[in-house]
Amino acid sequence: MIIDNEGYIHIIEYLTEHLCLFENSTTDHYQSSSVLSVIESELSEQIMSVCGQNKILSFNQRNTIIRECDAIVHDLQEILSGVINKPVTQQQHSFISEFASLIKNLFDTHINSAIKS
Repeated sequence: MIIDNEGYIHIIEYLTEHLCLFENSTTDHYQSSSVLSVIESELSEQIMSVCGQNKILSFNQRNTIIRECDAIVHDLQEILSGVINKPVTQQQHSFISEFASLIKNLFDTHINSAIKS
């Protein structure tokens, strides 16, 4: 669906361009939540939104979206392995929210193009 898509590669490149937000972030913690828990929360919220906005999705299509989301979390765990369990800063939280929105946009675009086909 989207993880094999060029748009996903661009979003991962966008993340790598902003890795400095996650490096040397030992102070100014926004909340006690870890980077991983914020990633999971933000992506879950966006995926629920995708599924809620697209009532025509079948059970299998929804499961595919969830599997893809799991793969995305796995990718992020690998990229951010050094900080994944550290408390999130406000800047990191904002970036993760934006990143999750970009992922939602990819799903929306893919679903809309599939519907039109």
